[in-house]
Amino acid sequence: MHRVPITAPVKLTESTFKALARRGLHQEPPDEGLSDPDQAKLASPSEFDLNPELAAQRLKQPAPRPAAVLVPIVARRELSVLLTQRTEGLPSHAGQIAFPGGKMEAGDDGPIATALRETQEEIGLEARFVEPIGFLDPYITGTGFRVFPVVALVREGFQLSPDASEVADVFEVPLAFLMDAQNHQLHERAWHGSVRRFYAMPFQERYIWGVTAGIMKNMHQRLIAT
Repeated sequence: MHRVPITAPVKLTESTFKALARRGLHQEPPDEGLSDPDQAKLASPSEFDLNPELAAQRLKQPAPRPAAVLVPIVARRELSVLLTQRTEGLPSHAGQIAFPGGKMEAGDDGPIATALRETQEEIGLEARFVEPIGFLDPYITGTGFRVFPVVALVREGFQLSPDASEVADVFEVPLAFLMDAQNHQLHERAWHGSVRRFYAMPFQERYIWGVTAGIMKNMHQRLIAT
């Protein structure tokens, strides 16, 4: 596992982060609009927010499928966020930086169960090291998922065993860096004949963008910017 030093001016301790989390996170999985598929699509942050010209496409999509990811905040002296880099051979999002997680299965007892199960399957992080502390807003992806981000503190002493078929690398980025608005960039690229805009938070050689950056932007909005 590759760890990197703090470089951003903002510093967050565990106690200050917990205080921000109590104020800004949902304590239960947000379920607003779930009974109305169109409302559910519009109520959550999404990959379409920076691209209003694609809003009509958002409403044409089927009802989003539920998924969950773990947003693992490693409780070191200076907090960091544990992220994965997907392998290049995957059929979707190959090589991209992501949170551990995946779609909710019928046997999962809510988003926390999904996030913990997927995290152990993907990177071998055992649930006994993980302390869920709340939820960010659900995030609608362009691929048709409504992702519930489960924010959790991860205690030191864990050992990781990444699934080599899915995960090329596991690494940490300072939470302070990701919570500093000066490091939030707007990028764009050609996509299906149009220009798609998205958040990006490049850190050293890591290009954090898309859904992962969008979820971190939502954390910043809920915990720091309010």
